Amino acid sequence: MLKSPAKILQLAVTLIACAFLLVPTMQSVLAGVTVNYFQGVKSGLTLKWIWEVWNLYAASIFLSIWLAFCCLICTLIIGVPAAYALARNPGRMSRVLEEFISLPLAIPGLALALALLQVYGSVQGFRAHWSFILVGHVLYTLPFMVRAVLSVMAAIDLKTLEEGAASLGAPAWRRFIDIAVPNAMPGVLAGSLTVVTLSIGEFNL
Repeated sequence: MLKSPAKILQLAVTLIACAFLLVPTMQSVLAGVTVNYFQGVKSGLTLKWIWEVWNLYAASIFLSIWLAFCCLICTLIIGVPAAYALARNPGRMSRVLEEFISLPLAIPGLALALALLQVYGSVQGFRAHWSFILVGHVLYTLPFMVRAVLSVMAAIDLKTLEEGAASLGAPAWRRFIDIAVPNAMPGVLAGSLTVVTLSIGEFNL
């Protein structure tokens, strides 16, 4: 069965776009595993260059992963309860607080880093510690966690679910753990992926 010209054109554009994205990546991989990049694969395969790059940047890679993990834990501890409080108490004040939490999104990462240096740079030992970078990452990524979780909580009838649980004798902390968090899990997962991605890739901080 012959395909229509529109589908053939769509397939061709898709293949060209994939090639445009994949060819540079494949060339970079080949450059890392060939003895001589200019001679290509016929010069032989080696892991020498990968090992040298790993020796140079292994500590930085592990630090970035550790910072991303710590940043995720901090944003979960702060962001999920904050989103829950905003969702449970809608109103003008909640909107003001939401905009206040989202302020770091309007500030370039470099400006945020300079502000942190001005405020906390003089604290003895803090500026040279990795926790100083963690503070900047948490400030930068927290709005993404709050907004992701809040959007899911706002879409469900959280108040009715909690009232039902409260009528059965569930305390507030139990309602949060057993009702709010499971129902907001799609937002928690989306926020977590965003936080980890931004934390690893945010070089300005």
